[in-house]
Amino acid sequence: MPAQFKPLHRYTFEDYQRWPEDQRWEIIGGVAFNMCPAPSTRHQTVTGNFFSHLRVKLSGRRCRVFIAPTDVKFSDTDVVQPDVLVVCDPAKITPSHVEGAPDLVVEVLSPSTSAKDLREKKALYQRYGVREYLVIDPLENFVQRFLLGDDGGYAGAEIFAPQDTVRLVTPAGLEIALWEIFELPAPGTTPPAVGPTEFCG
Repeated sequence: MPAQFKPLHRYTFEDYQRWPEDQRWEIIGGVAFNMCPAPSTRHQTVTGNFFSHLRVKLSGRRCRVFIAPTDVKFSDTDVVQPDVLVVCDPAKITPSHVEGAPDLVVEVLSPSTSAKDLREKKALYQRYGVREYLVIDPLENFVQRFLLGDDGGYAGAEIFAPQDTVRLVTPAGLEIALWEIFELPAPGTTPPAVGPTEFCG
């Protein structure tokens, strides 16, 4: 679990801006979460691959993609740094941070933050109207997608396997081949042989 303050008062964006620049924190409901330890190399590989794919596919479009650490301020007491995010409203992009809900948020799970990503941050993104939320497991190689319904809540998760292609809702029509994100053989290809070549039995 990430380190967490249990303050007598709620922390605000003003407090957040005064904290050391060499430390990464998030504030959810005024509670501060220390984002440590640093993500694993596998986490960073998957995050970087997703960001790179989106950047190429969004070239020439209005929407812009950002990678952590990029501050997203939902309110004075809710400030987070998603792993990858897409913003299609240029009015939300300020020189220092994103102001308001991104259109797409991607979180790549780490052992120290997975509970927060699936609980506090999922609830936060739902409350402020993030239309599409992707949660990527970089070790088990699968993706959960939550889409905002007409009632303002997330429906049950859609599950995508590593051989699947995710067709994004926001930005509409973009397709992400998950085997490329996870750096696995494409469907229908034979992975290189490893280990013993004889079978027991």
